[in-house]
Amino acid sequence: MPGAKARNSKQLLINLDEIRMKFEKFIPSRFRKDLTIIPIVRLSGVISPANSPMSKNLNLAGVAPLLDKAFKIKNAPAVALVVNSPGGSPVQSRMIVSRIRALAKEHGKKVLVFVEDVAGSGGYMISLAGDEIFADETSIIGSIGVVSAGFGLDKTIEKLGVERRVYTAGKNKVTLDSFQPENKEDVKYLNKLLLEIHEVFINMVKEARGDKLADDKDLFSGRFWTGTTALKLGLIDGLGHISDILKERYGEKTQLKLIQPRRGIFARGTPGGISAGFSGAELGAGVVDRAIDAIEERALWSRFGL
Repeated sequence: MPGAKARNSKQLLINLDEIRMKFEKFIPSRFRKDLTIIPIVRLSGVISPANSPMSKNLNLAGVAPLLDKAFKIKNAPAVALVVNSPGGSPVQSRMIVSRIRALAKEHGKKVLVFVEDVAGSGGYMISLAGDEIFADETSIIGSIGVVSAGFGLDKTIEKLGVERRVYTAGKNKVTLDSFQPENKEDVKYLNKLLLEIHEVFINMVKEARGDKLADDKDLFSGRFWTGTTALKLGLIDGLGHISDILKERYGEKTQLKLIQPRRGIFARGTPGGISAGFSGAELGAGVVDRAIDAIEERALWSRFGL
């Protein structure tokens, strides 16, 4: 009977849908047309050109392979960047921004930035690579300025009875030497360099944020704000968390794919976190430098209460 055939056909379709749903999770995401894949790259840490066996800093050399991999995912309409950095090298910051924008243009993808605890100074500069920037209400945003810091150790070595001997060709070769008394002309010259870099930073913000920026005299003073205030100032585009925003924009079946570095079979460090392949002399020689680096890194994070 026609009615029975119709019921049987309907039941068959229902059974096929049930089978499809059961086995759908075993199908690689790249072959599923109902999923939207959004690659995520984490940009976290103090921005510095150098890494050590005991430190992972944020720089172009470290993130370039991850960015390349993320932007090459063909069906992804956007790439999400999670930024958590108190700043650091302006050169590395600008290089990372340049690489991100070049990849976005080459692959025709939107770039969405999500700030975690802080996007300060160079961390905010990197955030400018995004077509849109989002943050939590309590994230720390801003610090649009430039800083140079060091230690004056000339009185310390004097107390220790240590004599500093420096031989140079060129009278300005030891500008701002930490072991010599501060020179006013050196400080004046350094301030000139800082102002030039600050101007570059300001222009980057104005170019990226445009008419979104509020008319506030403190905007480029080096001050920083919560995500709530940063939104009012036009430094970011919205408040919210990465999963909620991406699913709202691209659908509930949006899948977030974290892009991580490959780990080789020799990548694991020895107990205590020190990688193999370094002699005791090499590690010992870097202890003092690493201690100073750690103090400076701690100082960068602590500026934002972290």
